Amino acid sequence: MPILEAAKRVIRIEREALHEMENRIGANFENAIQLILKSKGRVIVTGMGKSGAIAKKIVSTFASTGTTSYFLHPAEGLHGDLGMVHKNDVVIAISKSGETEELLHILPALKHLNVPIIAMTGKKKSTLARIARVNLDISVKEEACPHDLAPTASTTVTLVMGDALAVALLEARGFSADDFALLHPGGSLGKKLLMRVTDIMEKGDKLPFCFLDAQMRTAVLEMAHKRGICPVVNQEMDLKGVLTTGDLNRLIEANDQFMTIPVERVMNKSPKVIKADTLAVIAYKEMEMHRIIAMPVVDSKNKLIGIVHLHDLMQEGISS
Repeated sequence: MPILEAAKRVIRIEREALHEMENRIGANFENAIQLILKSKGRVIVTGMGKSGAIAKKIVSTFASTGTTSYFLHPAEGLHGDLGMVHKNDVVIAISKSGETEELLHILPALKHLNVPIIAMTGKKKSTLARIARVNLDISVKEEACPHDLAPTASTTVTLVMGDALAVALLEARGFSADDFALLHPGGSLGKKLLMRVTDIMEKGDKLPFCFLDAQMRTAVLEMAHKRGICPVVNQEMDLKGVLTTGDLNRLIEANDQFMTIPVERVMNKSPKVIKADTLAVIAYKEMEMHRIIAMPVVDSKNKLIGIVHLHDLMQEGISS
């Protein structure tokens, strides 16, 4: 089979498996969510082999979206690690067959603790499915492996089921972007979620501006010394307009004797502005959308308090 045809076959089989799972998801899924929401403990996810690898990813997704979660290796559970499971926890046990030996061996101990078990199995009549409080169907018609042996479509379906649980729990708990940011403070992701315009804007002595009754000479000097933008304000610092190098270029082309022209005749009287508490990534998107390199920062009364520059946002790793 040609390489591209084989690749497309895998994608088609896995896409169809996901479509089938979407069509059959129902009350059992809702019951699983309610079990977790009502629990006062953590979510313990367990599985062997490929199921164990998917279980670890589900644990990671849970943890980053506000659901405290840990991975339990079934074989290690037989040798002491079951001590990590508390009576208030919920266990998600993953097994395509529902008959994974190591998993079945730890079920009696879990039942003794009276811990609710949510099964993810491909066999509704399996031992695991029967013992579990709730069974989530992760069955597939065929694996993408041409010999129908290597877990492929089944692991994809299981992974997506875990994502569905995580996101449903996130929404049910009202888990916000700010909550997410607190769990991801490092790197570019943390910056996107935590950094606000006030953290990066220029202010104080670095803030360029001129007054409404100034001449273009004053504005040109401000733009030359302070990065090519000059907000125009009244005596109370209310923002009235903005002058940019683009405005200056157009003015020079039209009139080379421009230095004594009042800035009020040249300025843009409806500039794009942003508030100091806005996320920096939103400022980046606004500037990218409107193709501008800087924006005045104003307070709730439209008073000029800062300037945020596209270049500074890019240097901080902020982008859309």
